[in-house]
Amino acid sequence: MPQSPVPVFEAADEISAETSVVVILQTAQAGFGPRAAALDAEMSGILSRACSDPATLAESGTCIDLIAPQGVSARRVIVLALGKAEAVSALSLARAGGLLAAHLEGKCECAATLVLDPITGVDLPGAEILARVALGMRLRRYRFDMRNRRQGAGSDRTLRVQLIGAAGAELTSALARVNAIADGVEYARTLVNLPPNHLHPDNFHDHLEPLREAGIDIEMLDATQLKELGMNALLAVGAGSVRPPRVAVLRYRGKGAPSQPLAFVGKGVCFDSGGLCIKRGEQMFDMKADMGGAAAVVGLLIALARQGSPVHAIGVLGIAENMPSGTALKPRDIITTASGQTVEVFDTDAEGRLLLADCLHYAATRFNPSVIVDLATLTYSVTRGLGSIFAGLFSTDDAIAAQMIAAGETVGERFWRLPLDRAYDEGLQSPFADLRHHAKDMEDGDAPYAAAFLRHFTEDRPWVHLDIASKELADADRPLGRQGATAFGVQMLEEWVQASRRVN
Repeated sequence: MPQSPVPVFEAADEISAETSVVVILQTAQAGFGPRAAALDAEMSGILSRACSDPATLAESGTCIDLIAPQGVSARRVIVLALGKAEAVSALSLARAGGLLAAHLEGKCECAATLVLDPITGVDLPGAEILARVALGMRLRRYRFDMRNRRQGAGSDRTLRVQLIGAAGAELTSALARVNAIADGVEYARTLVNLPPNHLHPDNFHDHLEPLREAGIDIEMLDATQLKELGMNALLAVGAGSVRPPRVAVLRYRGKGAPSQPLAFVGKGVCFDSGGLCIKRGEQMFDMKADMGGAAAVVGLLIALARQGSPVHAIGVLGIAENMPSGTALKPRDIITTASGQTVEVFDTDAEGRLLLADCLHYAATRFNPSVIVDLATLTYSVTRGLGSIFAGLFSTDDAIAAQMIAAGETVGERFWRLPLDRAYDEGLQSPFADLRHHAKDMEDGDAPYAAAFLRHFTEDRPWVHLDIASKELADADRPLGRQGATAFGVQMLEEWVQASRRVN
């Protein structure tokens, strides 16, 4: 599977003679610490002159790049601005690290040292500062590439980064967490980036091997088993494809974790043509990414398992292709779901909520979870309503909703809470079945109706629905990632899980 070399981060006490780049982490309006001051003296004051204007360091992520004079072992010295001390956060540090990695791209630098002198006014320990910069570097350096003849091969070389300025044990612990997060994000991105002829229901299980390596149990349910379980809604979504649907059940239980799990349900439509209500051509171009919710669940579990988090987490992935054919789901079909409720189908391009209906019921009834969270690239309307800044969040639990929104602000994956009200059930009434599967007017704010529909299959468990439509792909490079898959949701959920664990 295509993947880029992973940078190697290691704690050090002094700058190695082998390093080619020394990076000084510096906030605005702060004098140099002892290590930077010593390097400045060795460079005859070049560093202090370059940073003499306070505005130079006020913009977090600015790189002041200097060629080192003769007699200095490193070839170049970079001052990485962290902005004003009071504004430094985990997110700003990661973005600064991402901008640093972007700055180094193509320069064939294979050994770097990040130097952190004591910084006043920053409410984060040194180990966390270094680790978050390292996280940003990892996320920005990820690249998906299936070319047999690669261009710019020099950038494929592994970057080795020394981290100076924090106690070794604290730094080791902080790095373990951010490396696990990066592992999860990178793998989720790769799953979404894979073309639909390389990732589909027939081979999805082959791409779950990293979960097994991380100690996560995997159970694959095939179409025969799904039929026995009454998961007719999921089967209907995949009925038009030559590749029958599957469900992947992922189980991770860390040491000392509670018996009652958290359940994460992911929409895994590997390609969405719209079915018989077929999409226009341009609407299909990014439909390989309609499994972004399932990929995020995979990435989350990898992140939790690789850091040995003491949590109990279940993943349920509904995997299918929504294709047109003589056997495809049809408008006005009535389906008996796994919950026993009947659903009258209208637009076959609203397939995600059908798939999730069976998976939510399955997660609720089989595992008795304390909370159910689902992630899905579900509705166009959530994008029209919130634009490119926020994803949609619906919840039956006010406290959990607030915690997730706060977690998203911490890591830069922002959510806005949308209404989940019984009044929306009126638009889901059918004269022939228990439920319509979407509102009569799909253009009339469909996202809340989709959430209202899904709530009928949660068995009254505390539940959060994350509509991440349009957040799964980026059309241009960003500080924390290149163009392509984003793995949106992985970092927020990891932060939420860990913050909840610390509180409890």
